[in-house]
Amino acid sequence: MNARLERRLRYLASIIVAGCLMSVVVNLGQGRHEAAQMIAGFAYALVTCVVIGGIELFILQGPLAERLNRLSFIRLLAVRSTIYAVIIIAIQLLQVGERAAGLRLQSSIRDFGLSIVYSAAISVLLNLGFSIANLIGPRVFMNFVTGRYHSPVEENRFVLFVDIAGSTGLAERLGGIGIHRFLDRTFRLLTDSVVDYRGEVLNYIGDEVIVTWPEDLGSVDCRPLRCFVAMRDTLQNAASQFEREFGAAPQIRGSLHFGPVIVGEIGDVKPAIVFNGDVMNIAARLEELSRKVDGGFLASRAAMARFAGPLPVPLHDLGTLPIRGRMDGIEVVGIGATV
Repeated sequence: MNARLERRLRYLASIIVAGCLMSVVVNLGQGRHEAAQMIAGFAYALVTCVVIGGIELFILQGPLAERLNRLSFIRLLAVRSTIYAVIIIAIQLLQVGERAAGLRLQSSIRDFGLSIVYSAAISVLLNLGFSIANLIGPRVFMNFVTGRYHSPVEENRFVLFVDIAGSTGLAERLGGIGIHRFLDRTFRLLTDSVVDYRGEVLNYIGDEVIVTWPEDLGSVDCRPLRCFVAMRDTLQNAASQFEREFGAAPQIRGSLHFGPVIVGEIGDVKPAIVFNGDVMNIAARLEELSRKVDGGFLASRAAMARFAGPLPVPLHDLGTLPIRGRMDGIEVVGIGATV
């Protein structure tokens, strides 16, 4: 299955489960213990979550995503709220819960109004959830909600550093706003490849993006390596458009390493999930060395040893390179010719 479709279906399933569980909790809290009442609440939650979740994931984050991303957070929240309100009112007018449970259809304006208020509260929560998840990333949002990294843990991870070459000189020519637009457009294209190969964007730092995979996901079909190759292909396909708009096309360099990292929440006012450890430092230093290597990419032997399946591109053994912080250097391979 296509990785983007699988990702959306997984999120849709999570939304449906959360909405249905919430309906059960609300019914029990209001003393509605009868089976018909539970079925009615469940039906409302199911239909609402399926419709709103489907529109959000497959339309608002699909064909309309580029236009909506131009809106400010408040305006985007207002657009979503309007769409959700129309959907909720339509569902309430159809009285899907009562019809599913075989209950008498509502005729009281008061009961109908209470149902609208209840559904509106759920939609507000969904809206805020979607907006916050889009702002900080769905996986980071879920990790905060579940408390997965509230206490630091050690995980074996692939770490991919990707740097946009020549961005300093380009910034001087384009100016602050121009280089921001250039980087934003580039990172959006690169992120598509990250999603396709089931990676996780850890952070954007200046003209650099850091992507990670847990060992079990990254080792399948050489996903981190294929992700970098796909990034290059994507930028190459978009080169003519960048040339017309910015007068230059982005090119990337990169590095890949594997090993244990410490993952945990840090901070109070603005908490974040951060990755620490020697693996992160070595990956960053390999990215610096990749600037002096033909092909602009370095991967450690430690990362290559974890891959299963054929490699997507031919690699060349570059031997052991000296690296700051490692007395014995590090064994690496590269794309293209040797140093």
